[in-house]
Amino acid sequence: MGVVALLVLTLAAPAAWAHAREGAATDLWRWSFEPWVLALLMVSAALYAIGAARLWRHAGLFRGIGARQAAAFAGGWLVLVVALVSPIDAAGAYLFSAHMVQHELLMVVAAPLMVLGRPLAAWAWAFPKAQRHAIGRWVRVGWWAAFWALITDALAAWILHALALWLWHVPRFFEAALRNEGWHALQHASFLGTALLFWWAVLGHDARSRRTSGLAMVFLFTTMMHTSALGALLTLAPTPWYESYVATTAMLGIDAVQDQQLGGLVMWIPGGFAYVAAGLAMVARLLARPALNPAIATVPGPTR
Repeated sequence: MGVVALLVLTLAAPAAWAHAREGAATDLWRWSFEPWVLALLMVSAALYAIGAARLWRHAGLFRGIGARQAAAFAGGWLVLVVALVSPIDAAGAYLFSAHMVQHELLMVVAAPLMVLGRPLAAWAWAFPKAQRHAIGRWVRVGWWAAFWALITDALAAWILHALALWLWHVPRFFEAALRNEGWHALQHASFLGTALLFWWAVLGHDARSRRTSGLAMVFLFTTMMHTSALGALLTLAPTPWYESYVATTAMLGIDAVQDQQLGGLVMWIPGGFAYVAAGLAMVARLLARPALNPAIATVPGPTR
């Protein structure tokens, strides 16, 4: 809604920018059809659908991958389409606030939904039996197993995601991403990739123990804190951080500082709320699960 409000403000901009505003406003509603993005989206969806169908034929409907998990993947996939293909992508070249909406969709909406959808299980089942076994042997190779264990460790995933978030918002690196498509693609891949690792570390174990759930909530809380801090810095900064948006917002008749403030608020409030919501859901699931004390369970009852 904030992006829409900013677009409406262009109607009150000075007449000297009329022609520039008209061209820019038209570009804001342009859909992005990057061939490699569309190819990756279609391949990921096709593999999931094929794998889930094959698994259900083998194990029974919604066994291995439940209906909620399939719906979660579908929701995450649709959010990726919105973030990378819809006019939000084009608007991000003109408005910092739109760029922040795009990043938050990738990191705190699409990533956790796709993790909950168990995509690796579905994608593995998309291949014939012989190839599945070959893939299984390959992923158990010592160096790959060690590397996977490292990057999916909760602390390592937390660090990687925090580094990606903070480093890409350094003005020099953010400007490079705005001006070069290759760097821009790397920025988005870093955000989505490290977010997937982070949410995998937090949600992938399905909270099977109170200890792992406690650690997951710590990482959720600290991620909320440092992302909110970055959002607050952007919101409260008296001057724009990124020169490129000074020109593009002026073209639209929008104040660059106000656009940056809105972008900071997107990261600060709704972005932070996503981590709080995940933590609360985890707490609710733990409270709903009856606890069994092994020591009590093994104590024999009184004899008469």
